[in-house]
Amino acid sequence: MKKIFVITALVLISLAAQSQILITLLLGDKLNSDKIESGLEGGLNWSKISAFEASKYHGDWNLGFYFNFQLHPSWYINTGVLVKSTLGINHLTDNDLASLNATVFKGEDGSRLEGKYSQQMNYFLIPALAKYNFKNNFYTEIGPQLGLMYRSWIQFDSDLEGRDAIIKEYNREKLNKIDAGLTLGVGYRLFKGTGWTIGAKYYYGFVNVYKGKAGSNNSSFFIKMNIPVGTGEKAKEKAGEKAERKRAKNDARQIKKEQNNL
Repeated sequence: MKKIFVITALVLISLAAQSQILITLLLGDKLNSDKIESGLEGGLNWSKISAFEASKYHGDWNLGFYFNFQLHPSWYINTGVLVKSTLGINHLTDNDLASLNATVFKGEDGSRLEGKYSQQMNYFLIPALAKYNFKNNFYTEIGPQLGLMYRSWIQFDSDLEGRDAIIKEYNREKLNKIDAGLTLGVGYRLFKGTGWTIGAKYYYGFVNVYKGKAGSNNSSFFIKMNIPVGTGEKAKEKAGEKAERKRAKNDARQIKKEQNNL
């Protein structure tokens, strides 16, 4: 698990510079607006699908872009797109595989191959969350999330004579393309509210994942990190404004002191 976190952090850092260039080209000087913040979002998620005997969460990483639109000094709309995100469930049982009409793989001698089966689905995830920032740099968010499924498969992982074997049986036609549900989350902004954001959120889908399979709903826990674009410049501006206010206050105090001495 530690290795996964390290790899994810390195990927986010390496892509941050590229994302800044891309978003700058797309949005130009709008990035410097006090009402809009954009950047890179990525992290890890653990998901499962209800209505199965299996209950093992499927873990994966995700990556995309986010946008914060300020409505009020403390209120924001948080949206964006996770362009790389995978939901699913691990360790499907024989009954689960039968309900999905999935292939059970066998060897040349007709015996069943040892391994594990999982359902995995690639989605574009699009949240639209109301976000409230507290003065201590913590925040909460809640709102709907839409998912567009573009690839789905049942994956068989096995160890064949010391070699890892992966077989994918695609089943996109058996799933609903659209998923929708509710997301709620909490987080904290680093560097006194001017830097990266770390957070956690939970999603529960209200739409059946499978056509004709009632109660088959997605759910997922996310641990995320947001890397804003242009925060460094904004932080410098705020620091400059704060220093200027302090100088003005000191000057006023000095003038008042001199007047009292007259």
